[in-house]
Amino acid sequence: MDDMDHRLLSALRARGSDPRVAAAARALSHSGEHGALWLALGLTGAALDRGRRPAWLRATALTAAAHLASMGVKRLVRRPRPAHVTPLVRTAGRHSFPSSHATSAAAAAVAYGALRPAGARLLPPLAAAMCVSRLVVGVHYPSDVAVGAALGAATAYAGAPWLRGTRAPRPIGGRHDG
Repeated sequence: MDDMDHRLLSALRARGSDPRVAAAARALSHSGEHGALWLALGLTGAALDRGRRPAWLRATALTAAAHLASMGVKRLVRRPRPAHVTPLVRTAGRHSFPSSHATSAAAAAVAYGALRPAGARLLPPLAAAMCVSRLVVGVHYPSDVAVGAALGAATAYAGAPWLRGTRAPRPIGGRHDG
């Protein structure tokens, strides 16, 4: 896996030699720092869609929770960032697994997409572009991004009942003490 991770990262990082690609990847990376783009999008949805404000706020909270979960995993795993490529951006931390940018992007795409706002069809491609940008700028391995995206999507799917304002499903065994 490490060999494939290294080769895929090297190939995608090489795309950053095109100034237009590098500029787009940098812009996406900067806007996604600490989930900023996705949190701003959720808060904007809450401000503009007053009828569904609580749902937007819950979706934003799920996105933030996914981001925080990725940071927790990152502190446990402590995988160093790639050293075989020259990064195009500075990073907030030294550890790369999982990609918090990918985690918050996937969580937002799932959570906000469930609200079906105008432009919802743009969420998955924007989230995918955010994920790829982390490879183009050379700060994550593909496995960091894949696991981050899976963690984000899983967090948003797990929170779907709360997002809809319904109770969580009954636990296995049928008992529900809450």
